[in-house]
Amino acid sequence: MTITDPVITLERFNESHLDGITALYNDPTITRQVLQMPFQSTEVWRKRLASDNERVVQLVALYQGTVIGNLGLEQFSRIRRSHAGNLGMGVAVAWQGKGVGSKLLAAALDIADNWMNLQRVELSVYTDNEAAIALYRKFGFETEGVFRDYAVRDGGLVDALSMARLRRTPKAG
Repeated sequence: MTITDPVITLERFNESHLDGITALYNDPTITRQVLQMPFQSTEVWRKRLASDNERVVQLVALYQGTVIGNLGLEQFSRIRRSHAGNLGMGVAVAWQGKGVGSKLLAAALDIADNWMNLQRVELSVYTDNEAAIALYRKFGFETEGVFRDYAVRDGGLVDALSMARLRRTPKAG
């Protein structure tokens, strides 16, 4: 791809993005780095979109109207965990390393900090996904532990890191 300074826009996931999101997560290279199952239908994503929950923010990155990335941020619903949320993301292979993940993550963390008042944002990432780990570290995420045999991928079990970003505020009491 020889695009110089592409204009990448972010939008909240909506009906017009269904085919693009489905295609993104059905790419075998992306599927092997996330917890989605391969060959998911557009209906699976339509059901996720239908969930009207203000604790869930789904963003898409677009280039000329085409979905090139996605990030989901969910605030935990349990009262004693409502200060925390979890995120997951995927970026199209052709767009990895071109700032799409940074743009999505910056927007999501702005929402987490300034609109949801999250003090903790958590994620899990496969231990061999070095590019993603570097991106998360750039945004202040730290490794908290290793989930051994975390998920099935390519017929075997793979490890994942537990990472979190804490927004330090004075403790009560």
